[in-house]
Amino acid sequence: MNEIFHTVTPLFVGLLVTLKITAGGTAVALAAAFAAGLSRLSRRCLLRWPAAVYIETFRGTSALVQLFWFFFVLPFFGIDLAAMTAAVLVLGLNTGAYGAEVVRGAILAVPRGQVEAARALNMGPARTLWRIVLPQALIAMLPPAGNLVIELMKNSALVSLIAITELTFAGQLQRSATLQSGTVFTLVLLMYFGAALCITGGFRLMERRLARGGAR
Repeated sequence: MNEIFHTVTPLFVGLLVTLKITAGGTAVALAAAFAAGLSRLSRRCLLRWPAAVYIETFRGTSALVQLFWFFFVLPFFGIDLAAMTAAVLVLGLNTGAYGAEVVRGAILAVPRGQVEAARALNMGPARTLWRIVLPQALIAMLPPAGNLVIELMKNSALVSLIAITELTFAGQLQRSATLQSGTVFTLVLLMYFGAALCITGGFRLMERRLARGGAR
């Protein structure tokens, strides 16, 4: 029992780091997804084109290479990021690039008649977006958004390559110390699975609440 305790404790510490990265990355991804998704729908080229460049760059390149670039290359330009900051920024921006397309698609899926009805009531574009379009689009965004957050959590394993001891790296350290590969990595799998279930449950709860609100 004492041996299991000494094996599990470092894994829980690594899990906390993974969850910290996931939470920070999700906040960055949320801001980036809405900013880029809404900019892609703008009629202004100064908003639409930079958003397109950001989305295609982060979707079209490896998250691992992005992580290395932020951590190892940016210091040559005078921008020295801490490992945790680089991890949160890269994973958040990478996930946000995919999330931007989710935002754009969900907004375009709102029936055009809803927008035309708002205009007939003399509602401005901003008020129409916040009062009519987004409340309906959010319901459609939540299922794919939950998948993206889970992907972000799993991609956090990449940050071990810039010397952050998250769950996967903690598992590797424990495997080297105990030589119990089966036990250690089974526990790591269960921890990832449990975290993913919690994320899925949270998004389903939000989805049900928004759906009830929309029905009312």
